[in-house]
Amino acid sequence: MKLVITGYGAVSVAGIGTEAFEQGLTSAPLEPAFSGESTAPREPIRKEIRDFDPAPWLGDKGLRSLDRLTKELVLAARLALQNAGIKHEGSFVTVAPEEIGFCCSNAYGSLEAINELDRVAVLEDARYINPSKFPNTVSNTAAGYASIWEDVRALNVSVSDGNCGALDTFVLARQFFETDRAAVLAVGGGEALSDSLAVAFARLGSLVDRCPLGEGASFCIVERAEHAAKRGAKPIASLLGAATTFGATASDSLFVPSERALVRAIASACAQAGVDSTSIDAVFSSVSGLEAFDRAELAAVRSILPESVPVYAPKRVFGESFGAAGALAVASALAFFKGAVPSFAAGAKIPRTVLLTSLGYYGNAAAVLLQRCGDEA
Repeated sequence: MKLVITGYGAVSVAGIGTEAFEQGLTSAPLEPAFSGESTAPREPIRKEIRDFDPAPWLGDKGLRSLDRLTKELVLAARLALQNAGIKHEGSFVTVAPEEIGFCCSNAYGSLEAINELDRVAVLEDARYINPSKFPNTVSNTAAGYASIWEDVRALNVSVSDGNCGALDTFVLARQFFETDRAAVLAVGGGEALSDSLAVAFARLGSLVDRCPLGEGASFCIVERAEHAAKRGAKPIASLLGAATTFGATASDSLFVPSERALVRAIASACAQAGVDSTSIDAVFSSVSGLEAFDRAELAAVRSILPESVPVYAPKRVFGESFGAAGALAVASALAFFKGAVPSFAAGAKIPRTVLLTSLGYYGNAAAVLLQRCGDEA
C-alpha cells in the first residue's frame, strides 16, 4: 500500500493558506537558540497568530459560537481540501464526501472553553453559561465541527496525547487505509493558545523557561497513490512510514523524556519504509527549548543517523504548539519539498527524504518518514 500526500492547508504565524505559508516560512523570524544564552527564568513567549480572523475564508455566519481552536481547524481543513483539488468554491469535484474522513490531533484545545464557562459559573452564576459554547469543552468537538462545516462524512477521529499527537495521526491513518475506512483522509492537528495554558507553563518555572508557546493548525490530504492518480492529483510526497512508541523510565516524574522510545519509533518507521539511515537527508525534530527533552531527542536521533544529517527545529518558528506541532512540521517539510526553504533550514538544499520526530512529555514518542514525490527509488 503506497500512500501519498496531495495537498495541505496551514494556519500559522508563518501565514494562512498554502501560498502565504510557503512565502512566510522562508523568512519567518526565529527564536534565538533555545538554551545556553541565558540562565535567567522568563515568562513563556507566546507565538500567537495576530489578528486572526477566519471570516474572509469562512464567511461571517456561524462563527460566534466557535472557539479559537475550532476556527483554526475548520479553516485548515477547508484550505487543505481546496489545495488538494478535492473541493472547488465549496463543492466537491473529485471525491464524494462519504469517502473522506478526518484524523485530527489536539492536546489542550478545550481549555479555553472550560475556563470561560468555569469563570462564568464561579464569578457570576451557572444560569449565565451560554449553552451554545458548552460543546467546545469536549476535546473532539473541534474536529467534529470541521467535518460538519466541510460536509465530510466518513470517520472522524481525535487524538489527544500531547505533542506527539499530530505525528500519531499518521500512524492511525495508515491503519484506517489498511481497513478501507476511507478513500481520503485529512490528517493533522491544531492547538490554540489560551491564558490557562500560559499560566500552567509559567508555573512550571525553570523546566520550560526557554520554551516558546505557539498555536496553529494544519491538515494534509493523504490517499492511496492509485486513488490520487485516478482523480488526476499530483502528489507532493509519499508517506513511507509512521510509528508511535512508549518507553517506561526510571523516574517517578510524569514529565520525563524516553530516549529509548524515540529510538524504537525511528527504527520502526524506517523498517516500514524499507530504508536505512543513509537514505535520510534531514530531520525535522521537536526540539523546543526543554533541555532534558532536547538532549534525549538529539541523542536518540544521533544513535541512528550520522552527524552529517542536519537536524532542524521547526518550533523555532512556530513555538511549542502541542497537538499542532507535528502537523506544522509536516507542512514545513511539504513546503520544503516544493522549493520553499524554511528559515530554520536557511541555505539547505531541498531534501529527498525527511524524518520527523516527536518526543512526548510522558514517555511517548513518534516518528514519520516522508519522501519527495518524483524521487522514489
